Amino acid sequence: MIVDTFAVGPLACNCTIVGDEASGEAIVIDGGDGIDDVVAHLDRRGWRARVLVHTHAHIDHIGDLGRLRARTGARALLHPADLPLYRTLPLQAQWIGLGAAPAVVELDGELHDGQRVQAGAVTLSVVHTPGHTPGSVCFALEGTAAPLLFTGDTLFAGSIGRWDLGGTSMDDIIGSIRTKLLIYPDASRVVPGHGPATSIGRERASNPYLA
Repeated sequence: MIVDTFAVGPLACNCTIVGDEASGEAIVIDGGDGIDDVVAHLDRRGWRARVLVHTHAHIDHIGDLGRLRARTGARALLHPADLPLYRTLPLQAQWIGLGAAPAVVELDGELHDGQRVQAGAVTLSVVHTPGHTPGSVCFALEGTAAPLLFTGDTLFAGSIGRWDLGGTSMDDIIGSIRTKLLIYPDASRVVPGHGPATSIGRERASNPYLA
């Protein structure tokens, strides 16, 4: 498999595409902005997106999924606890000064804790980590020596996501990190929703919020 991560959109959201070379199928994680870049990347690799998964429903992570789904034909999935937040896209667009809000579209299915999402030989495990938002999830890529974790805005290099945007608390996000993410081996690489990659071991040892 091949894992490609690149920043998209004005808020530099990390979008990741995990592709299976044998089948040419791929999963797109947080392809909610920079749609032209995402599609161009798929085309360069010769991959066909089968599933679009989203760590949470803030506009930079999911805003333009309707257009990406239309261009790829992939299924769009989100944790149901974030559906109310997803429906506030027009309000979120106002908050960040967008002239026009992206369309809110019906999703194709839900993400739940412990669920597995597949494309070809690629398998992602869903880890529900409420705290940044009620329906925040992380994804664990299976089939590697140490799991590769995609943590959205739950865990960053040296920090954690905000918890003051409604419906959650600091205790929620720290509890999710401790019980759902720090159970992974120290060697597990972490790809957050923004900024540089890190590892579970590094965050366990030095993240000030987890001291």
